[in-house]
Amino acid sequence: MTKTNLTALSRRRLLQTGAGAGLLTMTGGLFTPALAQERTLKIGYVSPQSGALALFGEADGFIVEGIRAAFANGLTVGGKTYPLEIITKDTQSNPNRAAEVTNELISNDQVDIVVVAAAPETVNPVSDQCELNGTPCISTISPWQPWIFGRGSSPDQGFASTFHFFWGFEDIMAVFADMWDSIGAGKAVGGIFPNDEDGRAWADETTGAPALLAARGYKVTPSGFYQNLSDDFSAVISTFKDAGCDVITGAPIPPDFTTFWTQARQQGFRPKAATVAKAILFPAAVEALGDAGHNLSSEVWWSPSHPFASSVLGSSAEKLAGDYTAATGKQWTQPIGFVHALFELATDVLKRTEEIGNPEAVVAAIAATKLDTVVGPIDFSTSGIKNVAKTPLVGGQWRLREGTANKYDIVITSNKLAPNIPVASEMQALG
Repeated sequence: MTKTNLTALSRRRLLQTGAGAGLLTMTGGLFTPALAQERTLKIGYVSPQSGALALFGEADGFIVEGIRAAFANGLTVGGKTYPLEIITKDTQSNPNRAAEVTNELISNDQVDIVVVAAAPETVNPVSDQCELNGTPCISTISPWQPWIFGRGSSPDQGFASTFHFFWGFEDIMAVFADMWDSIGAGKAVGGIFPNDEDGRAWADETTGAPALLAARGYKVTPSGFYQNLSDDFSAVISTFKDAGCDVITGAPIPPDFTTFWTQARQQGFRPKAATVAKAILFPAAVEALGDAGHNLSSEVWWSPSHPFASSVLGSSAEKLAGDYTAATGKQWTQPIGFVHALFELATDVLKRTEEIGNPEAVVAAIAATKLDTVVGPIDFSTSGIKNVAKTPLVGGQWRLREGTANKYDIVITSNKLAPNIPVASEMQALG
């Protein structure tokens, strides 16, 4: 830990312990202790609850209310029970606002820990602000490479106060290639790379899709960095056609993939597989494509069939997904598991913190974390990537379900990286 980071942590500790225990006040020329007030533990949660990435935050209200109910009587640390407050902030899918609301949590709300979920455009600015201020932070739902490399660090260096759990590009590329191999897809891949944190990380020639897929015999033709919310992908489609691309991959935002895929079909571009991260993680995004969503494929980081349970509620993945549907009338989505796991980690960390109000103690508790959660085991204590804990990953395909409540369901078609998560169907080529 650098001197600068230690100074930031120490300054943060003074602010929090002063607010929690009562600063000394001047009375008659003598310093006397102010009356101590009941200390409340505070978790700040940042996510995109509106804007282009709003589907990532769709289940936030359900998860947060469930955690609040679970700790309605407080959270016990070192034999003493403290009230627990969760303060939520909406980034509006804007990286600048993500940084702003994080500063509000740190400076105004004086939270004990920040948790954040969604793509790199969200987790990176939040993590950066926490690192700058020495505030403990746990993030998820971004591959670890853009979180590490995009913030100017390396797997052996890590960070002082910020931590992350998810899978990496090495995992998703292996899952995607396994699915393509199983249908005998051609080796030419079209890469849809937006001009954002995710797109630049995916396109990186050394650590991104081109290098990792080349190791599996696939050649990536990049789209070129286009601006998010583009309305014309004709040039990209022509590039992919000219390169003979039989497969499409990348990490566009949902509205852009809808535009791209609609225009691709209109222009007669019919690859054998379209395996896309981020954009088609959600049933609502696939439903927007009508019947053209059938057999689109994606990574699956969490599902009701994952054999894990919540350390807070004791609920299985299947029950948590079912409870969400019962409470909201909506189909389960993958972020449910990971947002819930964020709060599993945050509450577990606070329980194990040796000194409430001391950010250094919270950081130490995070670093020592080894917890079984609803998304699987999360272990920062023995990870080979500093400040990162990897989680299991499988692959799946969206299938039309005529006559059922859900128009589309995603079924797992590849589990070579996580054999304990069952496969439900073989991979099928696009029609």
